[in-house]
Amino acid sequence: MLRCALRSTSLWTSFRWTPMSLCYKSRSFAVSSQLGRKRIQGHTLKQVRYYSQSGHDVLNVTIKQTAASPETSEPLDKAERTPFYSHLQNCFCPTDVLDTLKEFPASQHLISNILTRIWESTKKLTDEQRSCELRLMYEHPGFEEVCERAVTEAWRMKSDDLAYSLMAVVNLGVSQNTRVVQTLLRVIQERVDQFDIKALSVLASCIQEMEDCRNVLALKEALRLLLKDRIPEIQSVVVLQSMMRAVGKNSPIHLKKQLATKTLSLADEFSPPNSQYMFSSLASMGLNFKPLLDVCSKNIAENVHEFPFGRLLPVLKSCHELRYRNYTLFSSVSEYMANTFDMWSNKQVILILVTFENLLFRPVVMLDLFAERIIQNPDSLTLKDLLSVLKVFSLLNHDLKEKQTEFLASVMKVLESYLPKMSSTDLLKAIYYLALLEHVPQAWLEKLLQQENLDQLLQKGKSRQIPNKVQRWLHTLGLCMRLDQPQLPHSLRSIPDFHFTVPAHDFPVNQEMLSAIRSIVGNDAVQESVLEQSIYFIDCVITLPRPKEETCDLHAEDSGSPECAQRIAVVCAPPTSFCFGTTHPRASLVTKLRHLEKLGYKPVMVPVIELNSKTEEEKIQMLQKLIFPAQESSGTQEMLNNSPKAE
Repeated sequence: MLRCALRSTSLWTSFRWTPMSLCYKSRSFAVSSQLGRKRIQGHTLKQVRYYSQSGHDVLNVTIKQTAASPETSEPLDKAERTPFYSHLQNCFCPTDVLDTLKEFPASQHLISNILTRIWESTKKLTDEQRSCELRLMYEHPGFEEVCERAVTEAWRMKSDDLAYSLMAVVNLGVSQNTRVVQTLLRVIQERVDQFDIKALSVLASCIQEMEDCRNVLALKEALRLLLKDRIPEIQSVVVLQSMMRAVGKNSPIHLKKQLATKTLSLADEFSPPNSQYMFSSLASMGLNFKPLLDVCSKNIAENVHEFPFGRLLPVLKSCHELRYRNYTLFSSVSEYMANTFDMWSNKQVILILVTFENLLFRPVVMLDLFAERIIQNPDSLTLKDLLSVLKVFSLLNHDLKEKQTEFLASVMKVLESYLPKMSSTDLLKAIYYLALLEHVPQAWLEKLLQQENLDQLLQKGKSRQIPNKVQRWLHTLGLCMRLDQPQLPHSLRSIPDFHFTVPAHDFPVNQEMLSAIRSIVGNDAVQESVLEQSIYFIDCVITLPRPKEETCDLHAEDSGSPECAQRIAVVCAPPTSFCFGTTHPRASLVTKLRHLEKLGYKPVMVPVIELNSKTEEEKIQMLQKLIFPAQESSGTQEMLNNSPKAE
């Protein structure tokens, strides 16, 4: 057990407001000797002197005091408590609850009810009302007395009362550094092994929202130890979700899986909200438990119309955090939003689209509808919105066909108005995304290449390194200018070279594919692991004599290959190179293949998933069909005749 972290400070040194950010001066609620000796509602408050003692010593002190004064510690009988509870339920704001204490005496057994009722009374208030009521509550002398009572009576409280008292004071915005919070934490540490499942659930819900400190960390560790033996007892999905959030990412993997497996056994009881919260619960543990996520995805997909935007977005964000993808779930969300598109604001649509892009998912109908809205009213978008729109449409390689030109014109028109205020980084982002769409305005490029903007991007005069992302953007942009925009002046096609290089070990070659290719063309014609332009990794390059009717490419000299040789660049495309659930290539793959072709290669793209699903003979046939498509060329035709015929 960790040492007590209680501080010898005043009972109230500070407090924080949640969820609002309000700045009120806190009163100093010092436990003075005068206050410590006066009687409050029939109970004598002793001055707090024993916080440095061990928990057992303090508990012995309180037991002796209780034995000496039994009349002050016995719970009120049912008849006496009924009027108090009745009045408590009729209180609809914190000050009403505190005023009730003047009329009815309260024992230590009721402190938890008082604090909980104060907290509950603020739930239905508006933010403005809540801020006002909380300020009045802190200024009310009765709140000081209740918190003093919670400190002195904590050792006598039942486990449920301790848990609810802690939850109430934390949710009311009381600082964790105050004695009332730290005392409750310390007492709970001493008695947590006596907590039943209900009390543990309340405790778990509370500490997951608290900042880490010695006592909170000790409680989390104690909770993990208790759960090992008590998970089988839990029969509530909500309780299990609270436990998941409380144990956190640092808990042992076997405990995480034990919680997830127990939750999966209760899958038949899942309600739509249970399924939604399961994503964030698993994300809080950092556990991608696919069987459980699949069940929840199916439940959400079938009831997607029941979820407001504020619940759908966290589900998708949790999917990204967990690296979990489910085509049925993503499709149902995108179809639902497309069918009800008019009810969603630009901000909501952009948030969903950006999250989908992070998940590599391309919601085609949503993108088309949003593009139409942008064309009709482009001025409604902010600079941040426009950058997000360009990012999504470019990285997902979404083609609007006949509306592409009109869409880009609408976006460019609004971006022009932000150009004078745009930072160098935002300007680079905008030009980079436009370059992926093969549309770069010359005036923008001239502005980017101004020395002032380049110095900001390169952080000239600073000791920090250039961010890797900025290097990659500039390097790719330079290639786009040189290969895609040959009509630009030479000065605009010379983006500074930062010698940016992608480490070769980041791209392991698919050895099965390499073996199959060598069996087709021989060992001498294959060169593996080629890095072109310091950024484009090629799994293997096949060099063959060029057919007589073909002429040499103008860019062949860029890679140093013989002028009269045909160079076939075989690129093994992983699943992340395609939009999820489809064979639609993303911008990175499209740009890579386009640039390799401009550099004199004949690019051949081989999908990894499709290749891995085939037998050795089928792989050879597939590669023959991709590398040597049916043609009249005698050289390749002869090679095809000597190999198994492609289907």
